[in-house]
Amino acid sequence: MARAFNFNAGPAAIPLTVLQQAAEQFVDYQGAGMSIMEMSHRSALYEAVNNEAQSLLRELFGVPDNYQVLFLQGGASTQFAMLPMNLLKAGRPAAYVKTGAWADKAIKEANLIGETTVAASTESDKYMRMPNLSEIVVPRNASYLHLTSNETIGGTQFHEFPDTGDIPLVADMSSDILSRPIDVSKFGVIYAGAQKNLGPSGVTVVIIRDDLVAQSPKDIPAMFRYDTHAKSSSLYNTPPSFSVYMVSLVLNWIKANGGVAQLEQYNRDKTKLIYDAIDQSGGFYRGAAQSQSRSFMNITFRLGSEELEKMFVKQSEAEGFVGLKGHRDVGGLRASTYNAVPLESCQALAQFMAEFQKRNG
Repeated sequence: MARAFNFNAGPAAIPLTVLQQAAEQFVDYQGAGMSIMEMSHRSALYEAVNNEAQSLLRELFGVPDNYQVLFLQGGASTQFAMLPMNLLKAGRPAAYVKTGAWADKAIKEANLIGETTVAASTESDKYMRMPNLSEIVVPRNASYLHLTSNETIGGTQFHEFPDTGDIPLVADMSSDILSRPIDVSKFGVIYAGAQKNLGPSGVTVVIIRDDLVAQSPKDIPAMFRYDTHAKSSSLYNTPPSFSVYMVSLVLNWIKANGGVAQLEQYNRDKTKLIYDAIDQSGGFYRGAAQSQSRSFMNITFRLGSEELEKMFVKQSEAEGFVGLKGHRDVGGLRASTYNAVPLESCQALAQFMAEFQKRNG
């Protein structure tokens, strides 16, 4: 079977070996006579999967003991609301860094819950850069500071994070979690939809410090309280069991391939191939994001005209490339090079870009 060169922004590529392992176990999981999708989430077999996924994530990401690892539903979009429901206090605004569409959606949801303030914004630069840390101004009485570590649409990424002191730092890491080592202890909360770097859609990872779990208000529904899920090890209700199982397989794949530090170098090697194709094209290709904010997960670029960009997408699809059309809000072109995108796919794209330039330059 010929595999596509999958550059989709999400749901995104999953390691081939993981897909093959899941296929082998799909009908009969470890001799149970049934699929993981069919068995009770209270069974010993599934609890072992749940526990392994939590343990591996702690190990690979360096999650301290005083943090909970939760597997929740609803995607990162539900966390846009769940976060302020749990942590936004009266008289203490939630501060947000406005860097693109996903940050803006998080702000709009928080506005429904309580007072918010914009600590920094790059809207005037059309979200083609991340703010310098010196631009981020956080009120002393803020409930928390929220940022989006990687904006998939603009192709921008934070390469360092602010020190917020006693104010909890919260990050939506949906599109770059486990792509590089970070100091989790600098954050109060990290959340991420799984469908870009961790596995398929259907499960959302939330890493949250114990003292913030304890702040869960008693006057919001149980399903929206972090302490509900922490007390039950993410098994309060029926979990997205197959998605969690897939996450455990992906985490094992990351471990077998040298861990997060090795993945970071691999990701840099992959993206360098494509950024070099852009930068060395003599202006035929133009990077969309400002160079100091370029993402190692989502590479955005433009050609001289929309007509040429449409031709690029059409011809690339004929060559087996998928997902290179830019987001509808900004247009252009985008290659998403998440953890599971092979180096060979990036080599093939760089070669296609060079050949396309020769034909149309």
